[in-house]
Parts: sequence; C-alpha cells; structure tokens
Amino acid sequence: MNCKEFNQLDIVDYLLLLGHKPAKISGNDHWYFSPFRNEKTPSFKVNRKFNVWYDHGLQKGGKLVDFGVLFYNCTVNDLLRRLEHQNNFPFQQQKPHDQAASFSGAGEKEKIVVVDARHPIRFSPLQDYLEYRRIPLEIANRFCKEVDFNLYDRKYTVIGFQNSAGGYELRSADFKGSSSPKEVTLIGKDLAKEIAVFEGFMDFLSYQAIHHRKFIMLPKQQPNFLILNSIGFFEKMKPRLEQYMSIRLFLDRDNKGFEITKDAMALSRKYHDESLTYKNHKDLNEFLMNQDPEQRQSQRRGMRF
Repeated sequence: MNCKEFNQLDIVDYLLLLGHKPAKISGNDHWYFSPFRNEKTPSFKVNRKFNVWYDHGLQKGGKLVDFGVLFYNCTVNDLLRRLEHQNNFPFQQQKPHDQAASFSGAGEKEKIVVVDARHPIRFSPLQDYLEYRRIPLEIANRFCKEVDFNLYDRKYTVIGFQNSAGGYELRSADFKGSSSPKEVTLIGKDLAKEIAVFEGFMDFLSYQAIHHRKFIMLPKQQPNFLILNSIGFFEKMKPRLEQYMSIRLFLDRDNKGFEITKDAMALSRKYHDESLTYKNHKDLNEFLMNQDPEQRQSQRRGMRF
C-alpha cells in the first residue's frame, strides 16, 4: 500500500476500527474527542465529503497519511512499513459522497466488526506473534482468546482481549483494532488497596510475564488492574482510581503518557510513576522484549533475580 492508496481509505472507518466513534455528526462533519489528548469538548473534525481531518487543539490536519504519522509518532516510511504486509487491508476506500452520507446517521457502523468465535489461542501465527512480543502462551490464554471476526465480509483471526463492556481489543502481527463497545478493562477484587494502570493489554500481559519471570522486583500480592484500551479513557476513570490508596501508572513514555502522569502526580500523592522502571524503553512490552537472551535463558533454567 502506498500513500495514495492509504489516503483513499475512509477516515471515519479507520477511526472506528481504532475504537473512536464520533461524539456528534453534522452533515458531512464528524466530531470526535481528539485521539491525541484528553478533552471534554470534541475538537477533532473529519469532513467525510472530502475525507480530511482537522484537530482544532493542535491546529493541524490533513489526509489519512498525515493522521497516521502523527498518531503513531513515526515517519511516512515507517507508516508504510506498518502496512506493507496488509495487502488485504481491512478498510473500504472512500465512498462516493452520496453513499458516504447514507452511513452517517445509522447504526450500521456499529456492526462492522462482527465477532464469530472465541477459543484458546491455537493459531500458529498468533503464537509466533506472542513469542515475538515475549508473552508466554500460558499467560496470554489466561487473559485473552483467539477471536475470529468478520470485517466487510472478510474473515480475520486475531488475539482478543475483552473489555468490561463486552467489546474486544483485537491484535495480530499486522492488525490493530477493536470491536464495539469500546471500554476499559477492570481486573481484580473490590477490596484491593492498590491498582496498576496500563494503556494497552500488551503492557498488562508484559507485567504478568515479568511477574512470572521476576525480571524486576514486583509485589508478591498482585493489585487490581485497569487497562485503559485507549489513553483517552484516563480522565473518565479518575474518580474510580482515586478510591484506591495507591495508583501505579505504567503508561507509555511518550508525550501523552508523560503529560497524564505529570498531571496525575500533581493532583495526588496516591499516583506513582512506574515508567521509570523502563525509562530506556517506550513502554513495558518493549522493556520485556529487550531483556537479553542470556537473562531469558537463565530464567528458563529457574534462576531468580
């Protein structure tokens, strides 16, 4: 897929697969809470007629390639490399204007991703993907399922991580998306005094792998867990988080993660920045993936650190 082909994909469809639904629709204009930050008033607009976006807070906009570069914080070449194995890319091209408008007011978009089956992870490419991410299959199967789903009448098999509203985060080596409804995932007992917060479920699974392998010192007693599944849910979850005596933030070490962590720690001493543990990596999974082979081999021999 090249830039021209990528720009022809429907931005509204792309945002939906990432888990972002419009807060309001006015004619051809679809308004969203910005995917780039927390906000209370939607300021991110997609004009579906011209298939372009504009973020009023950032004062930036453009086509889908421009969005991808900003959203993934990468170069155009890096973005295209993400897509080079996605020959059957699961989005339709931008519809003619009259057809696009017919989708805007109906619930049809809610039903684009249709989950067909859920079972333990046994598809070999998914097991290879987990091995690449250094997630033991035993741990992945404890919290995830192998999910078959249809998108535009095409079948896909991915790893599914269920949220607290019944929707799924969907991942494979060349697919990243979600099914509706988009929501956070809460795991644990109500009586816990501490909660650990992760942006995505791969970081949560990495925590479990690290806890199992003892690469770094973690509490023996596991806390409750909040997996945001979208960084935009953090603001919404603050009242729930502040019911805990201790809130440990394992957020990405990027601009959004730093901003949220800084604001939270200024708000209350309950918040703790655990990303310092993996300060030389962008997130907890990258830290796990970069444990040296000798250390992983030592872990397999039963050594403890």
